[in-house]
Amino acid sequence: MIALDSLRIGGRELLPLVEGGKGISATNHRSSGAWAATGGIGTISAVNADSYDADGLPVPQVYREKTRVGRHEELIAYAIEGAVEQVKRAFDIAADELRAGRGALNINVLWEMGGAQRVLHAVLERTRGLVHGVTCGAGMPYRLAEIAAAYGVNYYPIISSARAFRALWKRAYSKLAEWLGAVVYEDPWLAGGHNGLSNAEDPLQPEPPYPRVRELRAVMRESGISDDVPIVMAGGVWYLREWKDWIGNPELGTIAFQFGTRPLLTKESPIPDAWKAKLTSIEEGDVLLHRFSPTGFYSSAVRNPFLRELEARSERQIAFSTEAAGDHQYVLDVGVARGRTYYVTRDDLLRARSWAGQGFTEALKTPDNTLVFVTREKRAEIRRDQTDCMGCLSHCQFSAWKDHDDHSTGRLADPRSFCIQKTLQDIAHGGDPDRNLMFAGHAAHNFRTDPFYSNGFIPTVRELVDRILTGD
Repeated sequence: MIALDSLRIGGRELLPLVEGGKGISATNHRSSGAWAATGGIGTISAVNADSYDADGLPVPQVYREKTRVGRHEELIAYAIEGAVEQVKRAFDIAADELRAGRGALNINVLWEMGGAQRVLHAVLERTRGLVHGVTCGAGMPYRLAEIAAAYGVNYYPIISSARAFRALWKRAYSKLAEWLGAVVYEDPWLAGGHNGLSNAEDPLQPEPPYPRVRELRAVMRESGISDDVPIVMAGGVWYLREWKDWIGNPELGTIAFQFGTRPLLTKESPIPDAWKAKLTSIEEGDVLLHRFSPTGFYSSAVRNPFLRELEARSERQIAFSTEAAGDHQYVLDVGVARGRTYYVTRDDLLRARSWAGQGFTEALKTPDNTLVFVTREKRAEIRRDQTDCMGCLSHCQFSAWKDHDDHSTGRLADPRSFCIQKTLQDIAHGGDPDRNLMFAGHAAHNFRTDPFYSNGFIPTVRELVDRILTGD
């Protein structure tokens, strides 16, 4: 067994083990309630969570409004109802422990989620006494502390650098320091899903997490934050034995660990069996850090056919000019609509003709004065998805939606990206894992080699937590 000291946050006794919240129904009440019942922090995703009909079946999120603004309002209503339902059900599962002051339930939101602040206010208002904390990342959530404190719950900002936390603290959090539950350090090179890799960091040059977390603790100390406020290490955490030098380390102060990928493969995990089966075949290097997400953030997902198509789509890309200039002297004669003239280089003209010969006959304009070549069927799918946008993000590169003011980013919609709401809803509700975005952390290859999962064994959440506590 690994010797782990319990935490005290908001007057509650907690195992220093946190379930990572995974959006659009990849974590729900069953997994989060079970995790909280073990004494850890269960994390319910409040990102378009499922609500249920009278028979207990998920309510399909169908959008009937004709405008994006109308569909956005429908999405917010779905998000609120779903998150409230998930919190209530999760609390019921872990009620005995929670009422005894052990374990906790957090909700997780993306700050860049469309209508994030409206959703947070509504969910916290309707779940008073059931939610203990709010975990939030994917952006700079300056108002997180203010919103959480208004409802008497702790806030857990997700950051990927000491610099990001310093900015949040100075601008907003220092005014509500007593409600800071923990700081989640999400490693940008190890964690699954969206992360905070900045332009100052090289996606191809991973930095070890220890110095970054040590720097974060130093910033917290400079800010007057007690070492009793935990830093939660998120990303790449599989075996606690690999982190034994972190536990009880005075340089780091109190440390907890977040598990995002491992809880996907439990009996309580809500993801479909086909997705669970795919997890067991992931090999080292199969998870790709990429920038295709319509959020504009880097994120990590399994490099399946869905992601490979996006890679190939961007590789079929050429720059153009609307006037003959420099090397751009050749008129593009494939992929463009009648009446439009684009000048390209000779080499790019030959490449475009080759792509057209392979069936990639449609050239789509990007915001960066380039053209990407796709099949006629893919063009129709991209245009349909852009038209059907329901405003799931505060700013969407794929559809050029913005959730406020004139509801437009002012930039051309980007065909190199995809509708993230569509694909995550599909994979979470039985869609083909090969044809959808499949988020995973970079340690997911351990499912293949960890003897705990041999012979197809799938543990309960309690069995997984017990196993984690052994160090394995």
